[in-house]
Order: sequence, then C-alpha cells, then structure tokens
Amino acid sequence: MDDIEVERLAEPDLSEPVLVEGLPGVGHVGKLVVEHLLEEFESELVARVYADEFPPQVTIDDEGVAHLVCAEFHAVTVADEDGAETDLLLLSGDHQAGSNAGHYHVADVFLDVAEEFGVARAFALGGVPTGELVEEPGVLGAVSDGDVRAGLEDAGVEFRSDEPAGGIVGVSGLLLGMGGRRGLDVACLMGETSGYLVDPKSARAVLEVLQDVVGFEVGYEALEERAEEMEEVVGKLQEMQQQQQAIPTDDDLRYIG
Repeated sequence: MDDIEVERLAEPDLSEPVLVEGLPGVGHVGKLVVEHLLEEFESELVARVYADEFPPQVTIDDEGVAHLVCAEFHAVTVADEDGAETDLLLLSGDHQAGSNAGHYHVADVFLDVAEEFGVARAFALGGVPTGELVEEPGVLGAVSDGDVRAGLEDAGVEFRSDEPAGGIVGVSGLLLGMGGRRGLDVACLMGETSGYLVDPKSARAVLEVLQDVVGFEVGYEALEERAEEMEEVVGKLQEMQQQQQAIPTDDDLRYIG
C-alpha cells in the first residue's frame, strides 16, 4: 500500500457541495455532528482514504468482516423549509494522523478529494475545552478569511481574541490554513465542552449553527437521547466523587484528648 491511497467509489452529480469535516477531537463534537447527519439523511459513500498514518488496525463489522481503518466521504443532499436543496460532502472517520507530518499529508489529500468533487466552501467542526461542565455551550469560530465571518456572527458564533488558546490542531486547523491557501472559504465551528467526555449537547449547539448558516432542516431526537444518557453518566460520576469526598481520612479519624 502507498503512504496514502484514495479509493473512489461513486461519481455523484453534486452542485457546489459544502464540505463538512467531523473527525475525532475534543468531546467528539464534530464527529457526533457528522454521524447525526449520516443517520438523519440518505447518504452515498463516494470515497475512502487509507493512510499509513492511521493506527495499524482493522475494524470488525456485525458479520465479522474486517475493514482497514480509513476516512470516508459521503454525499448527502439536504433541504431547507422551502425545499431549496444543498449538497454536502461529509468527511468522517474514527482516527486522525499519528504524526505532525502525517496530519499535513492527510489533510492535503482530503482537500484534493474535496476539490475534485467541486467543493469551494467548507466547515471544520470540533470542540473547545473549558475544563468544566457547560450547561449551555456556546460556539466559537475561526475563519480562513474575514469575509466568511459576518454570516457566522449573525448565527450566534463568537469570535474571541486568542481563543482557543494554543490555536486549532489536527485536521480542523489544517483545513483552515491549507484550505485558505487554496482559495476555499473555510470556517471552523467549535462547541464549548468540558473536554472530559463525549458531548452531545455541544454537538447540538454546533449543528444548530451549521443548520442556520448552510440552510437545512434536521431533527435532533437522537442527539437529545444521547445527551440525556450522558447526563446520567455525569450524574453518577458526580455522585461517586461526592461519596469519595465524604469518606473520612486518617487525620479525620484521629482522637486528640
């Protein structure tokens, strides 16, 4: 196998498709959004990207068949309340590259594939860690060009000086930097999240912005169910933490008379 291989599986007739990237990251926010879109809409698998920068492993499906890990592009057509349709090219996967150089090489191929399908506009999705649980997550933004910013601000996206601290790493950051150098209009939407757990609530906040900016209708029931499940997990963790704090220490047990 070459360092990176692209397997083209279909040639859909797409009209000015919008790339939406949702690879694993902080809180799995972007990954949850893209998985939700794939669950809610009919999709067509159009390409797979294999790379030796991905972990050396296979996944096993329900029938026991092994599949080499890869990233996938799916074509999806969405519509707004008036029936106006928009084509999306969804980038999903379970892994990112394992090295700095690998991130650049893989992101470069992702952009090649996107441009071959006619993409000129892209959204990289992710999370920005707050270090604490967030009840009402906001959405932070970064753009490849200032002209992209206005519509996002109208949708409630916040642009904060020097945030996220340390910049944006991985594919999301490189789509901004490298995509911008190619002349693509790229925006990164980042939902606030603790950074400790998978965060469906933050994913919903990001999806709501994406829905508003791109223009389509989508249900949220599956995300709401996942958010409720995660809240139960958080509640149990907090209960365990409180119980641990209530256990007396050796110092507490000492008697001084």
